[in-house]
Amino acid sequence: MGHHEDVIAELTNDHREVASLFSRFEDTPPGGAQRRQLADEITIELVRHSVAEEQHLYPAVREHLEDGDALADRELADHDRVERLLKELEAREPDDLDFDRLMVKLRTEVTAHARDEEDELFVRLREGVHPFVLESLGRKVREAKKTAPTRPHPSAPTTPPVNKLLAPGLGLVDRVRDYLSGRG
Repeated sequence: MGHHEDVIAELTNDHREVASLFSRFEDTPPGGAQRRQLADEITIELVRHSVAEEQHLYPAVREHLEDGDALADRELADHDRVERLLKELEAREPDDLDFDRLMVKLRTEVTAHARDEEDELFVRLREGVHPFVLESLGRKVREAKKTAPTRPHPSAPTTPPVNKLLAPGLGLVDRVRDYLSGRG
């Protein structure tokens, strides 16, 4: 990943990474510890990605695009559905029958969300926002992912300024929990 990628390239790379993790998950035998590990990796990547989008991308969408409020609200609704699925998944063991059902539902939601962003939102951003702004947003997104939470927090605020204030603290707590539990 380059250090000068704009926000669109950065987030598209994230989408590809998560798709690859989903494929690896599907290639793993049901019920095993490796499936839990991959589900945790998927969760970590999705939460970090979502937090970065909520802190930087969607405020820019609201500011720079016509009907940006409606677009951002739709994307946030997608995030809410995904976050709730991740929270449900977190409570399940890999041999639980609901574990695989939830992963299928999660992949369906995430794939549709990524496709929508890439086919509509990113195209509109590329056409309507100066490249300098897109590159600056890319830097901000990369920085936000470094301190973002790694676990789902469906009741946490998703809009600035509160999300920008709380996310690093939640991220620190999550990383301590991850370290102590050997997760991620």
